[in-house]
Parts: sequence; structure tokens; C-alpha cells
Amino acid sequence: MDASGFTTIPVLRDKPDRIHILEVLGNAIVGGMESYVRNLIANLPVAEFEVTVLCPFESAYTRLLREQGLTVYIAALRDDPPWRSIEMICSLVRKHRVDIVHAHLMNAHTVGALAGALMNTATVATMHGMSLHPQEISVARLTNSHLILVCREAWSQAVAVGLPLESLALVPNGVDLTTFHPGASERSIFRNAIGVGAEEFLIGFVGRLAWEKGPDKFVRAAQSILREHPSVHFALVGDGPMLAELKHAIDHAGIAGHVHIAGVWAAPQQVYSSLNLLLHTSRSDAMPLVILEAMACGVPTVAIGVGGIPELLETGETGFVIGTYEWPGIVSEFPADWEGVAKAAAHLIGHPHLLNRMSQATADRAAALFDIRQSAKLTADVFRQLAKRPDAHGNIKVLPHPTA
Repeated sequence: MDASGFTTIPVLRDKPDRIHILEVLGNAIVGGMESYVRNLIANLPVAEFEVTVLCPFESAYTRLLREQGLTVYIAALRDDPPWRSIEMICSLVRKHRVDIVHAHLMNAHTVGALAGALMNTATVATMHGMSLHPQEISVARLTNSHLILVCREAWSQAVAVGLPLESLALVPNGVDLTTFHPGASERSIFRNAIGVGAEEFLIGFVGRLAWEKGPDKFVRAAQSILREHPSVHFALVGDGPMLAELKHAIDHAGIAGHVHIAGVWAAPQQVYSSLNLLLHTSRSDAMPLVILEAMACGVPTVAIGVGGIPELLETGETGFVIGTYEWPGIVSEFPADWEGVAKAAAHLIGHPHLLNRMSQATADRAAALFDIRQSAKLTADVFRQLAKRPDAHGNIKVLPHPTA
């Protein structure tokens, strides 16, 4: 029995040349976390890493993973995991000689860390949110799992609650700059699909149509902007449980001719290439890939400053960060929450030279700071340390954090 109270089962094996990662995903939609995992896997050195994936259900996403050449398993993943799911992960660790369990979302972290502790296999969980749930903190403490935090707000919370620095890493999200860049797609493709002309001003929302993502705030902002700029068009890109409610709100406001519901778009770079401006109205977020993808394509963003978003945007230079009702005193001169988003967007519509300057600055910032290759490199360093494997120079690096 070890210090955490778990009895560990030694696994006798000859170490293969490659480090084997079992990616345990708490969801399997085509969303931000899932895109992060696909991008990470695609950018890990294939000569050094092998990956197997466990998801909670079959979906279009699991089909994409298999098309990528990955082996995908399915098991029930809940916040209170059934024993059969813990057993299955233990079996996969044995079968594939897994070196590291890498978990995403609280349900996956819970089951992955329990199985990892039983099998004496290192576990690391990437925290995709702006804060840690009490259960995630408890799981990390009881199982000695490591955490990768994508924004400083979450990292600071982990330090504040007493999780050891040596078990924490700060690794910002990144995007594939070969896919997302200025001119990544013809501007007309998405515009033609939703019936918006080449010269019309188009503002977008990209994300899941769910309460935490704030698409209702986007609709309110659109209604406000249209009072000042009645020729502007808006696109809601995504799907989710609020779809019917949003359609009703748009119809009730009489703005259906200017707010286009586009659904899920298979090639998001086509969306960004068509936008003049992105509005991000989330109630809760950490380091959203949507903003990074838009930045890489040269699209300025006006965003409510929750979670790690103030770390992404250089307000006044690459967009505007707006305060919330709870925290109105953020660095923008515009009022809090969606009203501030609307006023900042209206300001940019009326100042095209400022918008054009921001477009160049945002692409430059994304290229300098948010390249997926750098994020994958830092994550690979975490994996090497946990597997006690040296890098190409024969070094085992310590986990990267802000004071390193």
C-alpha cells in the first residue's frame, strides 16, 4: 500500500522504444477538448510516442480518430465511475503496455487516475476549464496524478489549494498554423452558403450552442449592434441544446434576416476566413481554441474576459476584453458583459482602419505565441518526465510552470 492508500499492482514488462499514451476522453463530440486531443496526437513525434484512445461512446469524433489510424475503445465514463470501467482501463494498460494515462474532463480524470494508481502507472490530466472542481482536486491529491493547466487562472488555483508544484504544468493551448492562417480559405465559401455578400460586414459566433458558451448573449449583442448598424450580418456556427431557444429569440426580435444559423461547419477555417469580427460571449471558459483559431486567421475578437481569455487577447491591439457583471473593472473602456461586447463591436465597425490594424496584429500574435507545435513539445516533455525517458539530447525535463 502506498502513501495515497492504494495497493499497487506491479506490472512486469520490457519497455518498448516508444512511450505509449492512453488518452482517456470524458466526451466524444466535435468540440474544443476533442480538437485539442486530435491536434496533440497529430503533433507528437511518431518515432517516440504511440497512442491509444478510450472514449465514452461512438460518434463522428471516434470515426475521425480511427480514420487517423488510432485504436479506439469505448467504456462508460462517469464522475462516479463503475468498477467495470476501472477494470477496462487496467486491462488496456496491461494489453498495450501503457506508460502514461492522459485524461480529459473530470469523469475521465477520476476513472483514469484510479486505474493508474492500481496499476502503478503515471496519470496526467489536462484541465481544459478555467477552474478546478473540488473532485478534481481530491482525485489529484489521493492518487498523486499530475495536472496540465491551460491557463494561469487554473494554475494559480491549483497552487493556492496546495497541490505540489512538481505535479503541475502550465501548457497553453495551440492551433495548427498550417490550417489556420490569413487566407486559409476563399472568403466567399461560407458567405455564399449563408447568403451574405462579399462586401457586407459579417460578425461570427463559433461554439457549442449551450448556456456556458453564451450564444444567447451573442444574439442580444447582435440586436443591439443592428440598431446602430442595420446592414451588418451575423453567423451562429455550431449546434447544441439552446438551438430552438435561439431561433425563437431571433424571430421574436425580428432580426432573422441578419442572423444566420449555420450549424456545425466541417472546415472552420472557411468560417474564420469569411468573418470581419468574432464575438466570444462565454460565461465560462479557459483558453478557447475558437479564439486562437480566429486569431491565427487574422480575425480580431471581442470577448467577455472570463478564465484565461485576458491572457489571449491584447486588448486594444488584437481585439477587446470586456468585463462581466461580477467584474466590470476590466481594462476595456466599454461597459460590462454583452452590452460592452455590442458597444466594442459597434466601435470597430465604425473604425475600419483600427479593425484592419488589429487583423494583422492578431495573426502575428497567434503565430508567435500559440503554435500547436510548441504546445505539443511542452506536453511531450511532461510525458517524458513521467515515463522517465530522456529527450533527444539525453535530458529529462522538469514540468514547465510559470516560475520555471
